[in-house]
Formats: sequence, structure tokens, C-alpha cells
Amino acid sequence: MNLRFLGFLFFFPLCIQAQHIVYTDPEQDDSRKTDFEIIGRVTGNILVFKNNRSENAISIYNTDMRLVQRVPLGFLPDHFTNVDFVQYPDFFYLLCEYQKKNIVHLEAFRMNGEAKVIGDPIELDTTQVGSSNTAKIYTNLVSEDKQYLMALKINTKSAKSFTFTTFLFNKDLTLQDRHRLPMFIQDHADMFTNFSLDNDGQLVFTKFARTGNGEYLSHVSFVTKGPLSDTFSIRDVGASERIFDELILKVDNFNKRYLLSAFYYTQRRGNIEGLYTVIWDKATDSKLKETLTIFNDDLRVQARSSESTVKSAFNDYFLKKMVVKKDGGYVLISESEFTTTRGSAFNRSDYMYGPMNPIDYYSPYYNPYSPYNRYGPGTINRYDAENILVLSFDKNSNMEWSNVIPKAQFDDEGPNQISFQSMNTGGELHFLYNQAEKRTMLLMDQSISSEGKVTRLPTLHNLDKGYDFMPRLGKQISSNQIVIPCLYRNYLCFAKIDF
Repeated sequence: MNLRFLGFLFFFPLCIQAQHIVYTDPEQDDSRKTDFEIIGRVTGNILVFKNNRSENAISIYNTDMRLVQRVPLGFLPDHFTNVDFVQYPDFFYLLCEYQKKNIVHLEAFRMNGEAKVIGDPIELDTTQVGSSNTAKIYTNLVSEDKQYLMALKINTKSAKSFTFTTFLFNKDLTLQDRHRLPMFIQDHADMFTNFSLDNDGQLVFTKFARTGNGEYLSHVSFVTKGPLSDTFSIRDVGASERIFDELILKVDNFNKRYLLSAFYYTQRRGNIEGLYTVIWDKATDSKLKETLTIFNDDLRVQARSSESTVKSAFNDYFLKKMVVKKDGGYVLISESEFTTTRGSAFNRSDYMYGPMNPIDYYSPYYNPYSPYNRYGPGTINRYDAENILVLSFDKNSNMEWSNVIPKAQFDDEGPNQISFQSMNTGGELHFLYNQAEKRTMLLMDQSISSEGKVTRLPTLHNLDKGYDFMPRLGKQISSNQIVIPCLYRNYLCFAKIDF
């Protein structure tokens, strides 16, 4: 699915309502412990990868979510470190990382809409390791238009420098570029995240160190590597006296820009004061705009959760997503999240590495394919997810409007049934989440328009009793369809919603 196309449409007025939900039937082999990945729509079929220990299969569903066929993937090894999928309209790639003796392999399989392998597997790279390796070595990236793919690995054996190896492929997995590049490390706490690949094949990511027991960022840099370059371009973001929280990066392919944003503090142990944003121009490789958005009391009152004061209103918020507009503006989405723990106070840094934060970090890099592996510290008793804050900015980072979608959720068993999933239908952003109504958990839909108006839509049709939705693990598969996993009597199922 072309996410850029969806971003373009965000500000065109359309009138769309949620219409219908259809469910898959429970399959005997699938339980709440089944690992899965929603691949998407391929030649009209909807494909879902499933892993039950050493058994791997792809379930093929038709448009009514009826099972057409469950295809065992006997060619996959019994144990693998990671799998990724790159979906196109008429085929997809399955990228598998596994170890055989002391060699780690990264292999690609081209497959059609019937989950059949097309041609021979393609070995993208191998790495020799000293012993059995359970950690993922390769990070697989794909450009927004899916014309470029990159495999990246980082050797961290040296305390003073890391060695990056990049493999750039075109859509047909023909190697376009390979480089080994050193990255000298000044601080043992240096970390890397936000790895992205733009539509020209340029690698971009952020580099920083953590301070204050891991709660704050320092020495923040923006790093790029051109498709044929043999060096990194490292630019200081320029935090000066400000202390950063988590940092997110978004590639704006249409306007040839990169957007970096973070909440910031003015002092340690203080409250979040506002939003820091940098717009980086690709053509000049320079900072185009640097903006501080200070949160006033009106916005704080609007955004605060049940556990916060006006001054601490944003301390529980985490940046979740940035949607780029065609004119260069952007929309930032964040959510209030916190936990109740035994014997220790809430630590924002712990929650960054915990179950609901989508950002992955290197040092070591952690990005399990299984959504059920994303649990935080074992001492957590209750997961809470409350209000969603939506901020809209113009191309110069001036705030146009803000609004809050109010909600209050908690779960003692895990985070999968709380939080939300956003759906871009072109004229509106829809936010899907669970909410208790008269002791029944219902899937709610609230939308926000291009002018910032929030509309609570009627309860979705065909909400059959007995299905427990996991909206945050859902995936948009077209401009008006989303697939959401759910549980039915302890069986893993999937629901398709048409807008």
C-alpha cells in the first residue's frame, strides 16, 4: 500500500463512514500464543503469516475473510531469528534470518498471492558468528514506494567504533550498492534508532546517548548515507540547553525533507514543556527550520489524563506517529500511557522499551516480528492507555490546530487490547480502540477531520459478541480497509473492517 498516497489524500474532503465487519473462523492451530504478521492484500487475497513454535504457515483469506487455504511453509527452518515481509499488489517477499552451524543467513523468497514460492530463494548476505546466536543481526528497510530495499547490520565488537554494513537492492532484489562504514563512538551509551530508507535509496537515522538513568537524550545527531556514498553525513540536531525525550523521524519523500520531532524538558526531573521539531532539507543537507512549540495551559487542561496535573499533563505522553501532508505540513499523534508497578515508581525510560512504544533501538537493536513478545518489565501489574492528542502543523511548523480524543483503558494481563490503531481514509483520520460500554467491550471509532473536528461515529455494524479486538496490532491494507486481530474463546482470529 502506498502510504505516501494516503498522506496526500489526508486533506481532501470525503464523507466516509464505517460500514461493515467480517471475521475469520477460528482455526484449530491458532491460539493467543500464536505469533503472526498481517502481510496484506496480494492479488485480491488477504494473507496472514502464522508461527506456532516450529510450525509456520500462511493463511489465505478471500474478501469475506473466509479461509481459502492454509499453506504450510516447509522451506523455512524450524528455528529462525526473524522474518519480515514486503508486500506488493501481485507478489510479496518473505525475508528470513536464520543460523546454520556458525553462519547466519539472510534469505529472500519471492511468493505469489497463493503463498507459493516463485523461483529460487535469494541469499542476500551471510555473517559468521562464534556461537549460537538468538539476537537479530539484520535490520530490513524498505522505501515508501517499495522500489528500494536495504539490509543493514552493525558490528558492535569494538568499544570505540561500530561497523555498519549496508546492502541496497532494487525491487527485483538486484544488488545496487554495498558498503562497510565505521562509526566512531565517543560515549558508551550511544544508541541508534529511526532507521529509514527514502525513495532515492538514501539511508537516514538518528544517533544519541542516554543520560539520567536512561530517561533523557543527549548528543543528538541526524545521520544520512546516500545510495552510492561510502561515508556517513552526521549533523548535530542542536538541542543546546534543552533535554530531549524520545525522538521520532519521518521521511517526506514528496517535498524531499526529513522531519524530526521530540518532546523536551528544560531541566531534569522537570515536566515536559513542549515539542521540539527540526525540518531537514535534503537538497542542501541542512537544517531548514527549527521550532519550539510550547504547550500552554489550555492545551494541558485539554490533554491531561486521570493521573496527571496541569503542569505534568504531558509527562505520560509518547509520540506514536507522524502523518505528512502533501503541502509539507504534518500531523503528530501521541498517546498518554502509564503503568502501575509493584515496589517501584513509574519510570518513563522503562516504558520506552516496554510493550506499547513502537520505536526500536540499536545497542542492541531490538525488533521482534512477534507482537506478543513486546512486553515490558515483569513487575508491571496494570497497563493504562488514555487520551490521544493530535497536533496539526503547517509546512513551517506553525501549529494550526490541536484536539484530543478522550479515552480511558487499562488491562492487567497485557497491552494488546488497549491503545489504538489509526486509519487514514483520505478525508479523515479514524482512531479505533476498545471501550467498555455497559460491561461490554466495544470497538469504538472516532474520526478527526482536516480542520481538527472530532466526530464520534456510531457503533460499528456487526460487532459480534465474544470477539476481543487488539486494534493496536491491526494493519491498514487499502485506502478503506483495515485488518485487526482479535480473540474468540482463546482462538486467534482476524476482522476486516470496510470504511
